[in-house]
Amino acid sequence: MKATEWDAKAANLLKAELKRHGVKYADLVKKLAEIGVEEKEVNIRNKLSRGSFTATYLIQCLEAIGCKSLRLD
Repeated sequence: MKATEWDAKAANLLKAELKRHGVKYADLVKKLAEIGVEEKEVNIRNKLSRGSFTATYLIQCLEAIGCKSLRLD
């Protein structure tokens, strides 16, 4: 796969987990703040539309929404 395809896969993975947990972007802003990560909703939208974010950011988001396991399929 090309780098852009991996980016899209990462973004889709996070979007799917947000949906599974019933978390909207505005909710994610609040949940990230609870764990000490300051983020704006517009930045979340941009990161997920580009698909380019760090593994650290992915883990922060997953932790914030209470995700304990990932589905990679």
